[in-house]
Amino acid sequence: MNGQNRKELIPGTAVDIVLKSDQRTGKLTSGIVKDILTKSSFHPHGIKVRLTDGQVGRVKEIRGK
Repeated sequence: MNGQNRKELIPGTAVDIVLKSDQRTGKLTSGIVKDILTKSSFHPHGIKVRLTDGQVGRVKEIRGK
């Protein structure tokens, strides 16, 4: 799953995100979703989330629970 649909994400889901500072390189950061920040049901660049460690980025890959 590619993280573009909000309904696929719930707090506690393991994901790979790209941080704003890593958008040029595409470097992924792994973590667990704490909050879902995007209000719309779909976003072409990935739903924006906050991880449990406080980092914020757009979901590129959903890894599971």
